[in-house]
Amino acid sequence: LLSLSDFDYTCTSAIIDSPLELSDYVATLRLFPVTEGNRCFIEWTAEFECAPDRLAELTETVAEGIFQTGFDALKKRYGQR
Repeated sequence: LLSLSDFDYTCTSAIIDSPLELSDYVATLRLFPVTEGNRCFIEWTAEFECAPDRLAELTETVAEGIFQTGFDALKKRYGQR
């Protein structure tokens, strides 16, 4: 965990060691209130370094393997009932 702000509803983290062939991975998760209902919008971004020929593959891996898995877990735990 690199930073956490209850005021801004953000957290930033880094992956220090990974089996993925990427480095300098830093991701930020931001929550924005939705004005209607008891919901929020989540923005999750990441930056990382990798070999140019692996960029598309690793971007897909991060999007589906990390982000989507995290979104699915949040929905399962906090989703509308």
